[in-house]
Amino acid sequence: MAERKYRTVMLIDDNEIDNLINQKMIEAAAITENIYTHTGAKSAIEFLRNMEQLDVAEKVLPDVIFLDIDMPLMDGFQFLDEFEKLSDTTKNKCKIVMLTSSINPQDFNRSKKYDNVKLYLNKPLSHDSIQQLNI
Repeated sequence: MAERKYRTVMLIDDNEIDNLINQKMIEAAAITENIYTHTGAKSAIEFLRNMEQLDVAEKVLPDVIFLDIDMPLMDGFQFLDEFEKLSDTTKNKCKIVMLTSSINPQDFNRSKKYDNVKLYLNKPLSHDSIQQLNI
């Protein structure tokens, strides 16, 4: 069991099978009560914007966002650019983990330019990678 317990985590990946596998790994590790799943970065950023408008944002916003890089319409880096425009409350609450199959070193280096990206992991999540979550 991971040392850290999160109220809510969010998975953003256009591949539904990857989302399912990662969701099952998170559930098995028992690190959260709630898992939001989005198959697109656009819907995820809209969800976060909508939550900012509500008084319950602190209770509803995810503590950790697992973000894929390679997605249609809006990729992970475009999501990060939009995320930067959100409120400080949201940016302080939501820690981002890049969860990708990309082995491109440029993606890894580019992700370091974003303060909210705390970790860069390869898909799929594993028991060991979940144990590394200390954010």
